[in-house]
Amino acid sequence: MGIGKIVFTFFYILIYPALILLLSGDWFWLEGWIFNIWFIVLCFTTILYLYIKNPGLLAERYRKPGTGNQQGWDKYVVYGLALGFFIWIAIMPLDAKRFGWSGHFPLPVKIAGGICLILSFIFFLRSFVDNDFLSPLVRIQEDRKQKVITTGVYSFVRHPMYFAATMLFMGTPMLLGSIYGLLVGFLLVLLLAVRSLGEEKLLEKELEGYTDYKKKVKYRLLPFIW
Repeated sequence: MGIGKIVFTFFYILIYPALILLLSGDWFWLEGWIFNIWFIVLCFTTILYLYIKNPGLLAERYRKPGTGNQQGWDKYVVYGLALGFFIWIAIMPLDAKRFGWSGHFPLPVKIAGGICLILSFIFFLRSFVDNDFLSPLVRIQEDRKQKVITTGVYSFVRHPMYFAATMLFMGTPMLLGSIYGLLVGFLLVLLLAVRSLGEEKLLEKELEGYTDYKKKVKYRLLPFIW
C-alpha cells in the first residue's frame, strides 16, 4: 500500500464529518462533534495500525467488489450497504438538527447511544486485531490461506464486526437524536443479518473447521440474543 493512497483515504474519511456538520447547519453542534471525533479516531487508528502491523489485511480491505471470487450476490449487498450508509449519514443531521423532525431526545437515550459507540469502537478495533482475514467481501481467501479465527472477540460472537456495526447504526442516531436515523440504521442491521446467513453457508461449505466453530460459539450477531 502506497503512502499516497493512505493519505488520500484520510482526506476521504474527513468528508463524512464535514458533511454531517454542513447538513446540520450548526458547526458547533456538540453531539455532531462527539460522533465526528469518534469516527475520525476509529478510522485513522485502524488504518495506521494495519499499515504498520498488518499490511496484507489493509490491502484486503481495499479490495474492490467483484474481485477475488467474491460471491455474486454479495456485490449487491456491498452496494446496498454503501448507499444505505450515505443515506444514514445524511438523514441524521437533517432530522436531528436542521429541521428537528424527531423532536428532543432525553439525555439518558443520548448517553445510551454514547455507550453503544464505545462498545462499537472496542469491537471494531478488536476485530481487526484478532482476524487477519477480515475482508470487506464475502469470499474464501484461498490466496491468503484463510483459516477459522476462534480467539479474542471471535470467542464471544461469530461476527463481531457486524455487532460493532449494529452498535454504530443504533447508537449514533440515539446520540444525535434522530428517529429517521434509527429507522435507516435498523434496515442496515437487517441487511447485515441477512448477509451473515449467506456468509455462514459459504464458510460451512468451504472453510475447514467452521462447522465445529459454530457449535462452540452459539451467537451469530447479537451476544445472548441471536
